[in-house]
Amino acid sequence: MRLATVNDGTRDGRLVVVSPDGAACAVSPVKTLQEALENWDDVAPRLASIVDFPDPIAPLRLMAPLPRAWQWLDGSVFASHGALMDKVLGIDKPPVSWPLMYQGVSDKFYGPSEDVRMPDEGLQIDFEGEFGIIVDAVPMGTSASDCMKHIKLVVQINDWSLRALAGPEMKSGFGWVQAKPPCSMAPFAVTTDELGDSWRNGRACLDLLVDWNGQRFGAANGEPMGYGFHELVAHACRTRDLVAGTVIGSGTVSNENFRECGSSCIAERRGIEIVDEGAPRTEFMRFGDTVRMQGTLPDGHAPFGAIEAKVVKA
Repeated sequence: MRLATVNDGTRDGRLVVVSPDGAACAVSPVKTLQEALENWDDVAPRLASIVDFPDPIAPLRLMAPLPRAWQWLDGSVFASHGALMDKVLGIDKPPVSWPLMYQGVSDKFYGPSEDVRMPDEGLQIDFEGEFGIIVDAVPMGTSASDCMKHIKLVVQINDWSLRALAGPEMKSGFGWVQAKPPCSMAPFAVTTDELGDSWRNGRACLDLLVDWNGQRFGAANGEPMGYGFHELVAHACRTRDLVAGTVIGSGTVSNENFRECGSSCIAERRGIEIVDEGAPRTEFMRFGDTVRMQGTLPDGHAPFGAIEAKVVKA
């Protein structure tokens, strides 16, 4: 099942069920994805029973599937990315036996084709391609194995970053605020069965194709997560209940062979250049630049659709 949210003039939009070919949709029996998630056991069978899709999809009217959320938690669980970034930033943190995670801004997710507003090119604008999940209500202390059943939807995310602010905020020891503006989200949120064999061990094992200004930049696969999404949910709910609609991200998708498969963010590419050549060559994004992200299955099918965003001056 694939779900999307159409802009109907309200902040939370109108939930629709998407046809298998992604070209048409049907209005949901509940208005918003948040309402569906809060009543998932009752609503999901009704959504899944829809087989007639009378309305063509207008891509420019699509919002993020969940335009605003109660909570957005982002992990950093691709070891190849984390180790390279720590080396480049000069961060020497002790190893920990739990997944890294921060809480980011959740009151807005940009839609898949929405222009992304940034205040200043000098803040070093970067994209970060990720996969994510959305849960129903998760009780405090739920085990990782039991958390798997709370993963209701899988999504694709661009976690925008301002790198000039990221290093100083990280080194402060108190976390990110200014370095992390709102994320973008691909148009379709999908149930795990839509990914077939590419959903395994709590991981979205798809290639994430990233194109910057029309040129292929990366094609890393989501499988090498150091922790599965069920383990990220368990980490997040250790000391708190998670409200239905909590979004949890994987962190930047990265593979050990990043020199061959490419990267999902500019900072990683620059890090490789620093290690290999002594200095970065790749610049950060400028106003008017575009980035396209699309997670693809082995047969080329793109279950989430694509994020196609342009950076503009606020």
